[in-house]
Amino acid sequence: MKWAALMCVTFAVGGCASAPLERGGSLRSYDRMSDANGLVTRSQIRVNKKDVLAAKTIRIASTVFPARADVALNEKERRLVANAISRELCLRLSERFRIVSSDDEADLTVQATVTHAKPTSATASGASKALSVAKTVALPGVPVPVPRLPVGLGSLSVEAEARDFAGFQKAAMVWARSANSIGSSARVANEGDAYDLAAEFGADFAKLVVTGESPFGGLPALPPMESIPVRLGGAPKYVACEAFGRFPGLTGLAGQGLGLPPAWTDSGASESPANSPAPPPAPEANSGQMLTQ
Repeated sequence: MKWAALMCVTFAVGGCASAPLERGGSLRSYDRMSDANGLVTRSQIRVNKKDVLAAKTIRIASTVFPARADVALNEKERRLVANAISRELCLRLSERFRIVSSDDEADLTVQATVTHAKPTSATASGASKALSVAKTVALPGVPVPVPRLPVGLGSLSVEAEARDFAGFQKAAMVWARSANSIGSSARVANEGDAYDLAAEFGADFAKLVVTGESPFGGLPALPPMESIPVRLGGAPKYVACEAFGRFPGLTGLAGQGLGLPPAWTDSGASESPANSPAPPPAPEANSGQMLTQ
């Protein structure tokens, strides 16, 4: 058991992919952003706390994940990852805001863009799952954790902002996180880690907008009871969130545990999404917003 514990610590320290904290140029402004890092996440944030707390309605534009030569994910894989971000944002922001469609006026509009992603090695993930199965056969009932192999781990980099009805930036985040050997599930799919990390980004950016403060630090909060049926595949609180499809629910959880590709259990966005990407913003003048962490 001591040997297993030592191995877990070793894998946790060394078993991480490298996620670049990239500025992709999609934000209206990068001025006065400051570092706000978590235990396994790097980010830069800017937020006008007074204005985001005063907002009551919000529109969520579909997340953009453009193709790039150094990201080996195809269009279907990129679309699935991008939609996972939008869906998580819609659920999390529903806790405080009323989510409206693109046809309605909103106090804030949220737009996220994936700037980089490192694909998961399906071969390494398959080997990790094989080791987990072997442990279960050799040591049934013994709670010895089996870390993922510290190779072929994926990563995700995203930036997002919330703008008011006049187009002024009220919250912004540049975010990067890597999969790790201990806390990340091994999925036999190129987009496996990026897909799982998409939900982590959605949670972090939503917390920034909901609270007006850095999402890092402090104890994690329990999810509200009303969100549980939604995560199990039920209807979202607001109709506008249907544009991003339903959560895969128990089927998705089972698929994650078995290491199945996300596309096997996640149907993705609806065929006619109600929230299209927001138009590119014009250059921002100095608005005198304060940075809050």
